[in-house]
Amino acid sequence: MKKYLLTALLTVLIGMKGEAKVVLPEIMSDNMVLQQQTEVNLWGTATSNATVTVTTSWCDKTVTTKADANGDWIVKVKTPKASYEPQTISFSDGDTVTLNNILIGEVWLCSGQSNMQMPMDGFWNCPTENSNEMIATSAELKYVRMVTVPTNGAAKPQKTAKGKWQTCGMETTRWMSAVGFNFAKMMSRVLDVPVGIISCAWGGSRVEGWLPESIVKGYKDVDLKKEVYDKDGKEEWHYMSPIVMYNGLLHPVSNYTIKGFAWYQGESNVGHHDTYKERLKTMVELWRSEWGQGELPFYIIEIAPYDYGDNLIGPMMREALAETSRELKNSGYVCTNDLVYPFETKQIHPRQKEEVGKRLAYVALNKTYGKSGIMADGPIYKSMKINGNEVEITFDNANEGFSLQTGIKGFEVAGADKKFYPAEARLNESNRTIIVTCKDVATPVAVRYCFKNFQVGNLKNIHGLPAVPFRTDKW
Repeated sequence: MKKYLLTALLTVLIGMKGEAKVVLPEIMSDNMVLQQQTEVNLWGTATSNATVTVTTSWCDKTVTTKADANGDWIVKVKTPKASYEPQTISFSDGDTVTLNNILIGEVWLCSGQSNMQMPMDGFWNCPTENSNEMIATSAELKYVRMVTVPTNGAAKPQKTAKGKWQTCGMETTRWMSAVGFNFAKMMSRVLDVPVGIISCAWGGSRVEGWLPESIVKGYKDVDLKKEVYDKDGKEEWHYMSPIVMYNGLLHPVSNYTIKGFAWYQGESNVGHHDTYKERLKTMVELWRSEWGQGELPFYIIEIAPYDYGDNLIGPMMREALAETSRELKNSGYVCTNDLVYPFETKQIHPRQKEEVGKRLAYVALNKTYGKSGIMADGPIYKSMKINGNEVEITFDNANEGFSLQTGIKGFEVAGADKKFYPAEARLNESNRTIIVTCKDVATPVAVRYCFKNFQVGNLKNIHGLPAVPFRTDKW
């Protein structure tokens, strides 16, 4: 009997030891990038009330914490200056788990819908320009890494999500976000540090999908019972449902310490620009609060020109995005008006993602990292002055002038009858302003620039950054 009791006791102890092993969320994996020169969060689960010790290769001191009654624990660990030297982290509560090949650098979260999610390999009949060469040579980018959070939504907030960090290579880069990859590539080249991207995007998602139930339930045009559950109260949602992206993708990674956010979304909210701006601002405020790192940078990418039909719902949404970026603190805007080809009128996923990523990097490098020698913004409408049949337009971000003197396309003029006609535009070199005239409008009242669903302008500053589409009226 004593022999059997001893065997049973040993079995229990071995089982307890197995249970005690620290379990980490997948986003804390080999190859990850940690934000430099700050206190980063590290977290996981262990046995209830167990003591967890964290040891890093860059510091002699260990950090100790205690798991709560549910086994959850979280610690803050100081990180050094960015380096290309691989690091390790060990976690132990008796058993030890070690993560290898960790780099210290800059970390950004890239979110939105399909144009952010779109991989280097492209979608079906939707290519990513120059992707073959970039994929083939991507192994050269030893210090660009990405984790892609899978599109697993949920009706309730989740503690963890799938997705492990990947290094660049032919078989991994092809599935990385094309915008995120090119953003990281440029950032790493300029800053000379490792750059990690958390790709947290879902094609077709609306802004309401990235907000929690506590907020969305207050929106009169959203019915959570119908959009997230079936008639029997069981989960039944899809890619345009509210709250499920927040619950399944975003919330589970909100402990991960980052430098800032990039947002490429709006197509699925086209036609609802009247509510979009306030909801996006609410989302930014919530995300910043969840990360608890103050007013983290939030950079917005303009949705591309697309033929939505005989209406102005496209430019209205782009206007809402641009206005949001100006009204938010610590924000910026990436104009993509010129990054479509004429044959892409019905292509919701234009192929020029490399330049989108670069422009996003220019904004971040200038505004977040203080690289003032890099131009971040294209010309933005400032004011107009009417002189007889001419309208003189003044822009911000055009102190050094424009790339064209004549042949400027995309302007329209209207008189008091509110009918817009194509207009001619030329550069006023002395004032660095644009003069707009129209033979069909003797007394101009309002001007628009590329304020159509699909219209590609060619007005740029001398650094090749395009003028942001605008209108001077509110008709």
